[in-house]
Amino acid sequence: MEFGLFNQMYHPRHRREERSEHDCLMEELAIIEVADRVGFKYAWASEHHFLDEYSHLSASEAFMAYALARTKNIHIGSGIINITPAVSPPSRVAEKVAMLDHLGQGRFEWGTGRGSSSTEVFGFGIESMDITRNMYDEALPEIIKMMGDEEYGPFDGEFFSMPRRNVLPKPYTKPHPPIWVAAGSPATFEKAARLGLGVLCFTLGTPDTLAPLIEVYKKTIDKAEPIGGYVNDNIMVTTDMMVLEDGQRARHVALHNRGNYHSALLLRYLDSFPIATGQPKWPEIPAPPTAERLDDAIRRGIVAVGTPDEAIASLRRYEAIGADQIAFGTFATDVSLADATEAYETFGKHVLPEFDKDPVHSTTRQREHQLRVATV
Repeated sequence: MEFGLFNQMYHPRHRREERSEHDCLMEELAIIEVADRVGFKYAWASEHHFLDEYSHLSASEAFMAYALARTKNIHIGSGIINITPAVSPPSRVAEKVAMLDHLGQGRFEWGTGRGSSSTEVFGFGIESMDITRNMYDEALPEIIKMMGDEEYGPFDGEFFSMPRRNVLPKPYTKPHPPIWVAAGSPATFEKAARLGLGVLCFTLGTPDTLAPLIEVYKKTIDKAEPIGGYVNDNIMVTTDMMVLEDGQRARHVALHNRGNYHSALLLRYLDSFPIATGQPKWPEIPAPPTAERLDDAIRRGIVAVGTPDEAIASLRRYEAIGADQIAFGTFATDVSLADATEAYETFGKHVLPEFDKDPVHSTTRQREHQLRVATV
């Protein structure tokens, strides 16, 4: 099992006097450098628009290019690039992906999606959340074709048209970087597997609730008819992490990071996510966790909080259900850069080596193996 982190430039109003928008951006980049140094393999950069407080990371291609320049080994991934034509013309997506792939010399991971908030989607003149599914389905195979060696087009579709053109540059990684898709429902997990795409699972699930989704994916991926040049058999899931040598101090940091405010913003904006019955509606804020609830989550293996040994025990639950990668959205709370840095260094020293023993990224190993087999 591999590890990553998730960046979204969370900028809550209650911290703006002490931490500017620029400070927020610089801290997100700083923690990627820490993660790279201690052995994390992936850093995922979100793309959101118009979501005040929740995420100010909009022009993520600039952020990712800068992160690639400041790191050496970690793969930088788009989590996600919105590929609906109304948000990003398909030819521009192909250009950005190839350019990032070149800048990282093969360290770019292409996460795709269609947007998860009506605030964003309607802001680009799209009239329905439902239609974005059809937009995505039309755009993705065409973008992949644009990355081929030959000229592309002409194409006249329902959502975009394009004359015959040579889309440049071509990717550094042949035939293209690994492709992922954001997914949350069983149908999307199955569809991703059928298309040979990795899954970026940004749900609020526990190991118990995620297990059936992962099972659907793993049962289907063996029969994949890849939409791209190879299969990316990968599921990334997100959870919380605060691992320190002093388990009680780790609990204290986790209990006082105001993560419940971030949860309220998620419920406010991401209205395409399934919301459990009884969840509070904005501007109501969910109750903060108690020490008892946190201890219960640690015992049940839901969060990687506490000592290194406690985190290892928790993460075994995710390993057991077949998760391929765990990513931590550390700055989706009020945690300080100092505490986050200590947590990543502690995790990298004591926890990560218990799970990730392969120096090669799984996406690289899979692509190289499949292309080698195909040429035999």
